[in-house]
Order: sequence, then structure tokens, then C-alpha cells
Amino acid sequence: MSTHSLRITEIFLSIQGEANTIGFPTVFVRLTGCPLRCHYCDSEYAFYGGEKHTIKDIVDKVVGYGVKHVCVTGGEPLAQPNCITLLNDLCDRQLQVSLETSGAMSVADVNPNVSRVVDLKTPASGEVSRNDYSNIPLLTHHDQVKFVICDRRDYEWSLFKVNEYELDKKVGHVFFSPSYEQLTPQQLAEWILTDKAPVRLQTQLHKALWGDKPGV
Repeated sequence: MSTHSLRITEIFLSIQGEANTIGFPTVFVRLTGCPLRCHYCDSEYAFYGGEKHTIKDIVDKVVGYGVKHVCVTGGEPLAQPNCITLLNDLCDRQLQVSLETSGAMSVADVNPNVSRVVDLKTPASGEVSRNDYSNIPLLTHHDQVKFVICDRRDYEWSLFKVNEYELDKKVGHVFFSPSYEQLTPQQLAEWILTDKAPVRLQTQLHKALWGDKPGV
């Protein structure tokens, strides 16, 4: 197992609030740092600071929680090159691993056993120009794509991208998530129903349970 290190903001056990494993007890490994500044970001506290940990210590701590699901998130985890090694070592321990990534960095080297949750940035995020569309041909049915929707323009843009890249056929799940306290889930649900859009409505279960705060 690698002795390389990563800068970590937090490691904690919670209920997965998003994606296809929603509701499962999950260990979250939040890496420090992100090159993006999305307007709706709910993890700004992970932009700076953190503490260095060896990958061995990180994996041992994850395994010590005794659950099978682990989510590597950020910030932007792929901004730290050693994240790839961490993902490999977690897979070697027979864990069910997901990676939450912004879609601005290449996922080409990510272990194929990892479910890549790619968050394509919408116009209202302020970072739409950072989307790396060369990632899309790399995605499979093991992967997921998420759009955080702030307004009607975001919704129409996101639906266009789903159709343009046939994402509903390419990946396992396409999620439309209302930006917290910017767009109501009810409004987004109505748009999806009206268009019979080939996507899944996603709300953030962890915020419904504990509110908008770190470590949940």
C-alpha cells in the first residue's frame, strides 16, 4: 500500500445523501483544495487548510468504520494527483468506491471499479467554461452525471446537454439536483414531469436530515 500523502479536510461516517447509493451508511473522505469557485458551493471550508495524511492511514481509517461504501469528495479530489492512488488502494480493499468530481479534470486514470460522479457545471454556477467534455466518452454505465440546477436557464441547458451527449443511454444515472435554497424541488420536479425528461430528480437527503453544515 502506498505511503504517499494527501491533504485531507475531514473523514467521517454519515448517510449518503446523493447519487445512486443514497441512504447507505458511507465513509466520506473530503480532500482539501479546489480550482473552481461555483456560486452555490456548499464545501468552501475545504478550499484551504486540511492536514496531510498518508494514504495508508486514510485507508486504515476508512476500513475501521466497518461499512462497505466510501465516497471520495472535495473540494476537487482530482486536484491532488495522489488521489488516484487512494482510489486504487480503496478498491483493493474490496470497498464500493465513488468519486465526486467537478467535471473540470480528466477522469481517464480513475480506477474502472470506481463509480465516477461527474458534476457538469451549469451556466449559473459561474464555472460552465471549465467543463472538460473529453471526459464524456470515457464514462460508462458504472458512472453517474449530475447537474445542479439554479434556474430555468440551467434546466434547459442541462436537458440540452443530456440530449446532445445521450447521457441517459451512456451512464447509469443522470441526476438533476435543485440548488439548495435557490430552486425548490417541487419546481424542478414539475419541469421534469412536463418534459418527461430522462433524468432522476435528486435532493440532498443529508441536508434534510441535519441541515447545511460540515461533517454530515
